[in-house]
Amino acid sequence: MSTPDHEQDVSSALTSFDEVYDRYVVFVWRTLRALGLPDAALEDAVQDVFIVVHRRLHEFEGRAKLTSWLFAIARRVAKNHRRTRQPSSELRDVEEQVRDDGPTPYEAVVQTEAVALLERILDRLDDKQRVCFVLMDIEQMTAEEVASLLEINVHTVYSRRRLARLEFNRLAAHYGRGE
Repeated sequence: MSTPDHEQDVSSALTSFDEVYDRYVVFVWRTLRALGLPDAALEDAVQDVFIVVHRRLHEFEGRAKLTSWLFAIARRVAKNHRRTRQPSSELRDVEEQVRDDGPTPYEAVVQTEAVALLERILDRLDDKQRVCFVLMDIEQMTAEEVASLLEINVHTVYSRRRLARLEFNRLAAHYGRGE
């Protein structure tokens, strides 16, 4: 699941609730989290947003981006959740003691899927290009450090990284389309 970089005409591209849900659930989740909802309220709030979307999708005319419409719904839902779910100070104390700061199951799955996709794409890159790409873009090494480590010219490092990025982006787009 991913949010679109470029939204299309919603009336033709997204014809069903299921398509809207699949395409934007991560966006709604992140939006609600950014609006300050605690992790414990996120699942309910996401569900509440999509209940509204289900009821009102036929009213969406496409005058604004779908993400703008979803954001407005999410903002109202977040406001309602914060207002109706003000925990007492005792509950806040208990929450502090039992809070698990680890990733939620959803976050763990998303991270696992992202890592698997990254590994699949990296496996398809040329070995020399992949090494330069990983060392610079993932490990955050400088080109000079990579050149020294691999005993090659700095310009070669930059060239391999550029080619790797082009191929990486092509493969990411390929997998993003589900091909």
